[in-house]
Amino acid sequence: MRTRGFTLIELLVVLAAIALLLGIVMPRYVEHVDRARETVLKQNLASMRDAIDKFHADRDRYPNDLAELVSERYLRAMPTDPLTERSDSWAAVPPSGGSAGPNGQLADVHSSAPGHARDGSAYAAW
Repeated sequence: MRTRGFTLIELLVVLAAIALLLGIVMPRYVEHVDRARETVLKQNLASMRDAIDKFHADRDRYPNDLAELVSERYLRAMPTDPLTERSDSWAAVPPSGGSAGPNGQLADVHSSAPGHARDGSAYAAW
């Protein structure tokens, strides 16, 4: 009596079909993940810049660092840079001129992630 099962050819055909489907789907998946990271980065930068502006409006000076925004409750927690996956990799930009002196204060923040976005701009320039 012969047992029923799959032949090697049938298994290879199924594996080839799965590989073809993965080859079609994976580039689109990676593109969506990259797009989502860029969107989160833009939102995190916008919320930190808003907190810096509110801090400056309330106290007439810029914060000394990003940790001061968290300790003074302008931010609930330090946002994570989705590209570096770290919350301590933000690049602080000191104020230029104006009433606040550049003694370690920050007026803006950028990502320190290397590379360029899908539109060709550098992440560090956002």
